[in-house]
Amino acid sequence: MARCAVSNSDGQVQEDEVVDGNVLPYCSIDNKKKKSLGEMEQEFLQALQAFYYEGKSIMSNEEFDNLKEELMWEGSSVVMLSADEQRFLEASMAYVSGNPIMNDKEYDELKMKLKRDGSEIVVEGPRCSLRSRKVYSDLSVDYLKMFLLNVPAAVVALGLFFFLDDLTGFEITYLLELPEPFSFIFTWFAALPFILWLSYTITNTIVKDFLILAGPCPNCGTENISFFGTILSISSGGSANNVKCSKCGTQMVYDSTTRLITLPEGSEA
Repeated sequence: MARCAVSNSDGQVQEDEVVDGNVLPYCSIDNKKKKSLGEMEQEFLQALQAFYYEGKSIMSNEEFDNLKEELMWEGSSVVMLSADEQRFLEASMAYVSGNPIMNDKEYDELKMKLKRDGSEIVVEGPRCSLRSRKVYSDLSVDYLKMFLLNVPAAVVALGLFFFLDDLTGFEITYLLELPEPFSFIFTWFAALPFILWLSYTITNTIVKDFLILAGPCPNCGTENISFFGTILSISSGGSANNVKCSKCGTQMVYDSTTRLITLPEGSEA
């Protein structure tokens, strides 16, 4: 606990305790309330924007480092963002403040790039566009289901690996049981890469250019998924799929190019 000496009207010196919350790296100790996480994140983004887009510093390097450290201690995700994600947040904040730092085309291209990279900061829930008068939601890649799509091929590849071991009179098993480090080298640099390559080859022979997207229904918010790709030369139907909500039955259009869920013309949310 930090303490400071205070002199009263009688000239006596008293020790007055200072609240711990006011002696953190990025806060004032002049009887001012500690800044909120949102305020600190906003100042962090403003500092980045001023430095990269205006070529000036609104705080010293020490202040910036203290602010960044404080945000990390608070568990803020802003300091963990990639350069493109920080640019997107800065552009969004600048647009709201009435001082855009990029045009609409650059903003849309950056947002689309982040969507394709799987960034969570550009994924929004169901909303309505006053300009287009459409209700829509964002789509995101369902990595779990895409991983599970590779599991059957991995099982087949593993079975073929053991079948090959049986054909060779268990020579592969003998190599796996060699003394270290030979067993480790064979396992991690020969056996596993071969199984993964075989699994990848089998999957891409059956399913080509596949993508699984998920997003909330604009009407009820229930998450629905849709598959894009080709299975045994049979295409899923291009870049747009018609999907029916599993809960409310709303007809939706999933677009893998724009990564958006929209309602068909004439329908209402």
